[in-house]
Amino acid sequence: WVVNAWNSASLDVLDYQWGLVADFWRETDRLAADHGVKVALELHPQNVVFNTADVRKLIDLTGATHVGVELDASHLFWQQMDPVAVVRELGPLILHAAAKDVRINKENAALYGVLDNSFRRLGPEEERTNLGGDEWANEWPKDSAWDFVALGRGHDTAYWAEFLAALHEVDPDMTVNIEHEDTSLGRIEGLEVAAKVLKNAAAAVPALG
Repeated sequence: WVVNAWNSASLDVLDYQWGLVADFWRETDRLAADHGVKVALELHPQNVVFNTADVRKLIDLTGATHVGVELDASHLFWQQMDPVAVVRELGPLILHAAAKDVRINKENAALYGVLDNSFRRLGPEEERTNLGGDEWANEWPKDSAWDFVALGRGHDTAYWAEFLAALHEVDPDMTVNIEHEDTSLGRIEGLEVAAKVLKNAAAAVPALG
């Protein structure tokens, strides 16, 4: 999939991709509507839809009424997007949210960029994390441009308070799930760190008090 088309040939590829995408999601939206559910897309650059403009384009092309966004803040951070601004831009199209932080390692990012692709495939004999079926998480670059981290290790509590406030404006009953992918912390420890930041952030938002 081409996700950036500054050259003319890539626009041809994107036109083809969007034709497939529109047909698929038009049908999926009808199926979701028939079953009374909504489908939330995660905005990740490995996907065709990965920013606010793409979300609007998908809705315009398909006329979808049961497709929206699962806002995982982490994937916006490493693109240098602002999750709070995205929430306020997309409004009711935000259906669900995930609290996961990113730390940008500025010296490495200056050399490799946030699209650094220096990941290493782990062999079957190495400890590795299964992602479903025959798909596995790769080893992270040693001099990474950015890392997934527990809440508060990339953006402070004040930022997460603003994030929660923006979500509350969209839907006061919205659930925010913690995603833990900080490899420097254990499973329980990572959740404890994130939960503390999220609870402190919620306490700082008057509407959530």
